Amino acid sequence: MFASNRGQKALRRDSPDDLDAGPAPADRVTPLRRPLPSGPALLPPRIARYLETADLPSPCLVVDLGIVERQYVDIARAFPAARVFYAVKANPDDAILAALTKLGSCFDAASMGEIDMCLRHGVQPQRISYGNTIKKQGDIARAFAKGVRLFAFDSIGELEKIAVAAPGSQVFCRILTNNEGAEWPLSRKFGCESAMAIELLARAKELGLDAYGISFHVGSQQLDPAQFDVAIAATAEIFAGLAARGIDLRMINVGGGFPSRYLRDVPPIENYAAAIEASLAKRFPGKRPEMIVEPGRYIVGDAGVLQAEVVLVADKGGSDRRPWVYLDVGKFHGLAETMDEAIKYRIVTLRDGDEKAPVILAGPTCDSADTLYEKSVYRLPVTLKAGDKVWILSTGAYTTTYSSIAFNGMPPLASVCI
Repeated sequence: MFASNRGQKALRRDSPDDLDAGPAPADRVTPLRRPLPSGPALLPPRIARYLETADLPSPCLVVDLGIVERQYVDIARAFPAARVFYAVKANPDDAILAALTKLGSCFDAASMGEIDMCLRHGVQPQRISYGNTIKKQGDIARAFAKGVRLFAFDSIGELEKIAVAAPGSQVFCRILTNNEGAEWPLSRKFGCESAMAIELLARAKELGLDAYGISFHVGSQQLDPAQFDVAIAATAEIFAGLAARGIDLRMINVGGGFPSRYLRDVPPIENYAAAIEASLAKRFPGKRPEMIVEPGRYIVGDAGVLQAEVVLVADKGGSDRRPWVYLDVGKFHGLAETMDEAIKYRIVTLRDGDEKAPVILAGPTCDSADTLYEKSVYRLPVTLKAGDKVWILSTGAYTTTYSSIAFNGMPPLASVCI
């Protein structure tokens, strides 16, 4: 037996000494004042050193900006001929946007709000793509008025809105892919069939728009680099179909999908770059199209560690003898990607040297959906008890933005960039 920028509380301090003085709120966790386990498979060293003395609310996400910058540089080097558009939705923290702006990143925005965030950091509008295929016409007009000239679409209705609200703009059509090999697959909500893409891009030219290219997304946390060739092959057929009509597309947007490291090891970014390069050489033997990549998770995922606390360890009886371990963070505090147990985060405790046994992991809210891992096998120390800290690794992406505003009266996920 067992013994944010959308309302999140953003601390953003460079060192523990920068934290506001005064009495600690009741939900703060006592600083450790001792070394934390760090290394390639554990906490990033700088985050570990920071957490040893930091006085933070619980739960709280800590992001190492040095890792964010390194990941951006790595993917830019892996794709030297591509323009890198950071997917703002992954983590729109001001410190992250500022760091990537200085490095020369472009930005993939899903809303007018994200466009305004980028513009506030001095991002030139020509470095912004309005990549959501579902946009209000008024928002398209506002983006156009602020200088944005690159828009995604996947339907005739969206195309006609762009033609009216953003005349003459560059447009690219998103096509469907099967997402095989992705741990967080995407549905048919976005993208259209290839035959329709040909008709839509031909119509785009008739409407006075610049039929620029094709985009796709092979699924988030894609573990099979070969899946890009399937989508690039379909894209090449669309290019050829439109060329026969006298329309020359110029750009291929291979989207994101580049993974972070959760429970399973993942291929290095160089493997993805090599697979995409080989596919382009095969499918476009003549003139190579311009290329865009849209990493989000890859840039910020491994840069974040979520510090949380055990609230309760409970034996429920019955045939399933696994105890329930309740944390003060769950689906409604940013761990939405545990839905269907799709994303399986690594968890570290100070008791990891003790005997371990299978557990069921859940969040703290009064909602049965707030169960993180029941089918997946998670083993935690049998000595784990209420009040113990736990660290959830590679949580820099899609946590603060998924956190609810005040479900059960609990505050949004706090965050700090170091």
